[in-house]
Amino acid sequence: MAELVFVGCYTGDAGKGTGITTLSRSPSGELTEIATLPMESPSWLVRHPSLPVLYAANETGSGAVTALSFSSSGALSVLGSAETGGAHPCHLAVTPDGKFLLCANYTGGSLAVFSLTPSGALGSQTALVQHTGSGPVADRQEAAHVHMAVPSPDGSVVSAVDLGTDEIRSYTLSSSGSLELLAVSSLPPGTGPRQLVRRPGTDLAYVVGELAGTVVTVRETSPGAFAVVSTTASTFSPPSGPNLVAHLELTGESLYVSNRGPDCVTEFALDDTAAVADQPCGANPRHFALVDGTCYVAAQSEDAITAFTLTASGDAELRYHPTGSPTFVLPVSLP
Repeated sequence: MAELVFVGCYTGDAGKGTGITTLSRSPSGELTEIATLPMESPSWLVRHPSLPVLYAANETGSGAVTALSFSSSGALSVLGSAETGGAHPCHLAVTPDGKFLLCANYTGGSLAVFSLTPSGALGSQTALVQHTGSGPVADRQEAAHVHMAVPSPDGSVVSAVDLGTDEIRSYTLSSSGSLELLAVSSLPPGTGPRQLVRRPGTDLAYVVGELAGTVVTVRETSPGAFAVVSTTASTFSPPSGPNLVAHLELTGESLYVSNRGPDCVTEFALDDTAAVADQPCGANPRHFALVDGTCYVAAQSEDAITAFTLTASGDAELRYHPTGSPTFVLPVSLP
């Protein structure tokens, strides 16, 4: 199977990128740049579950989302864009049935829902809910900051992770795209929750605390309601300075977390949520993707995608592919 890799970035005053960069990935894992589509700060990308369509969060003060189709050659074509209703959208997700796009507006502190057409184009905005509240970290939790919106496996529940209020606010998603508050789950004060990922086949999920530098294990006691099980540091070795946790991924029996400050990706064993090793990965690692035993990291301040082979020791050699202010890495396999 051929494989493409789409890279999102920060542009203009926010960074050195130019838009969405398309790369090809060889059987050996090497990356080769194919093209770049100019676009304003496409900081998060997500693929439609069944169509050759991508969605980009344009993380700007006005806030927008852009839909794009892609070909087997990696060429991108804009299908349309829409305002998100809140500043600095930072995360997107598509419901499993491909009918709705969820958008977390970070600075706006809100959650937006868009309908999607059968071709994957953006339809109307069907919901916009505003969060309120604050947390104990004065400079980061002065207001609500929705950082992620996670649909349940059947798409009926949307859980919004709020960094500003230390909460997970879950909503029922109707067939028309409206949202109704279902549950509010509190996390330890000052956690600054950034992302949530469910562990398939269990009632467990994992939340990364950006501000506290932690991984929080939670149990979904009922749909959309989460109770804290345990909390652990997000690195194997204690960091020597500040640590802003960014992204987490589950694969097999391992959990991987990127840490900004220590500038490493840390592996955890899922059974006891114990850190195994820290892998250096370049400056300011944000999103990363795991493909065939290789980790590709958007090292924002390195101005590069870095890559390393997953090992138990955390001492793999780093490979570099230069690109301006990368924030997201999206591998896409093609027939």
